[in-house]
Parts: sequence; C-alpha cells; structure tokens
Amino acid sequence: MKVLQFREAIAEAMSEEMRRDESVYLMGEEVAEYNGAYKASKGMLDEFGEKRVIDTPIAELGFSGIAVGSAMGGTRPIVEFMTFNFSLVGIDQIINNAAKMRQMSGGQFNIPIVFRGPTGSAGQLGATHSQSFENWYANTPGLKVIVPSNPYDAKGLLKAAIRDDDPVIFMESEQMYGDKGEVPEGEYILPIGVADIKREGTDVTVVSFGKIIKEAYAAADELEKEGISLEIIDLRTIRPMDHEAILNSVKKTNRLVILEEAWPFASVSSEITFQVQENAFDYLDAPIQRITTADTPAPFSPVLLEEWMPNKNDVINAVKKVMYR
Repeated sequence: MKVLQFREAIAEAMSEEMRRDESVYLMGEEVAEYNGAYKASKGMLDEFGEKRVIDTPIAELGFSGIAVGSAMGGTRPIVEFMTFNFSLVGIDQIINNAAKMRQMSGGQFNIPIVFRGPTGSAGQLGATHSQSFENWYANTPGLKVIVPSNPYDAKGLLKAAIRDDDPVIFMESEQMYGDKGEVPEGEYILPIGVADIKREGTDVTVVSFGKIIKEAYAAADELEKEGISLEIIDLRTIRPMDHEAILNSVKKTNRLVILEEAWPFASVSSEITFQVQENAFDYLDAPIQRITTADTPAPFSPVLLEEWMPNKNDVINAVKKVMYR
C-alpha cells in the first residue's frame, strides 16, 4: 500500500485509464496548463498532450455538449466542473441528452462519460457555491451518481466510472483533496452500487456518504466511551443505491440515523427512510432520524455556517434519541 492525497488518487485513476484506453480524455476549466483548479490533474498535460487534456472556456453548457456529442462518436470523456454548482449551467446537456440518449436512440448510442468535480460546502463560499445536488442527479433515470469519502474509494470508483458505458456523476469535495489515505500499489476497481461498512457496531446504524461522514466517525468515537456502538455505512454510490446493505444493518441494530450534507426536502435520506420503512419496518425499535443542513441557502457568516452544517453533536443527539437516552 502507498499513501496518496485524495487529489493524487483522482489524478492516478484518470492517468491509468488514459494510458489504457486512447479514447479517454479530460476536459474542463484549468485542467491543463494550471494542472487543475485543485491540482487533481497535475502532470497530465505533460504526459498526454493538449489533445487529450483540454482547457475549456468558462462555458459549461458548451463543453458539456461537446463531451456528450463526442461520447456518441466513440470517445470516453471526463468532464471536470470547477464545482457542481457550475454544472447547473450545463444541466440541460446532462439531464436531457447524456441521461436519455441511450433510451431515445433505441440503444444505438451509449454515453460513456464522467462528469466530476466538487460538491457541497467548502467553507465560507456563500450560498451559490455551497450546494449539494446528489439528490437532483440521482433523481434522473440514466445517470449513476458516486460520492466517495476517501482516496481508496475515489480511485477505485473513478476507474469503474470511466469504464462504465453509462453517464456517471462523480462528486468530490474541495475539503477532501488534501486528505491522505492508503491506496494499493497495483490496479484495482471498486464496483459501482456497493456500499461499505466502515465501522461495525451493534446499537445504531448510521448511513452517510462524502466528506460529512467524518462527523459520524467523530461521533462514534465519543459514543464508544459511553458504551454505545455505531455501525457506519458509507453509501459510496447514491444511484444505484445498495439498499440491501442498509436493510441488513438495520435488521441487526434496529435503529437508523442518516447523515447527509444537503437540504432536507426530497433528500437522499428521504429515499432511504422510505425504503427502510417499507422493507424493514418491523425491525425498527425507534423512528428513523435524519440529519441534514438547515433548510436555507448556505450562509456566509462563519457563526451561521457552523449552525447550518451538520456536525458530530448532531449525530450524537440523534443516536441518543433513537436509543431513548
């Protein structure tokens, strides 16, 4: 095993797939000359040249459309958005073209394309730069949605996404790019749609994904001192979702808390809650608790932002609530 930063794992996954398959290329704002806005494509221009690592204008609608068209022609584009907030400019190409082309063409066209970049809040960046759209994209048939939480998962899942014949939304975090973790020396690929039990426990199941899962780990350490054991499931993939992993855990612990960095209405946690009450209702010993951001645009004020964002204390309180403590 070797230790890589999250950004290095992303760059390594893309580089390995570009060496393996000449139809793979990367395009986006600052991905080439600047080595990526977050240095997630460092060194790739030098290795692959300007025809396969392409700097674009600030025009998400345009380069998203170019990528969809080129995917129809046989390439496998990787499109980097500086953040997924900016993907809204090109969302028509993603929702109405990439996601629907296979069905609308009667299977004549696959769209093997990866749209990747940061999601969620990165601190004091204001309301329009701090949004999580995992549930938006997961609501769209034809798209797969991946949100890794560590370098190991990021590399293995990104390689799987690049090789997939369907469009994949791959969401990262500006606040994770410097995170370090162990990554195997050799090639490995993680299957899309398989959750991972990051921490086994007996008392309460906590389901989360992306960078906010760190708050669940911190809460688990605190609660362990009180004799409360959390089982933490990292979804890794939002669509397709690994319902079986969640249900099996709930059947063991009989309690469920869901933690996500998004607004509460029509959230990923809402879908999980429905699936569990429909398929494991008799196993629940307490109502399901979900933890989300406040139902407002993200504030700029650091004091308000701290209140807006879920934290380990929110997890601790939710766990104690389902345990009636």
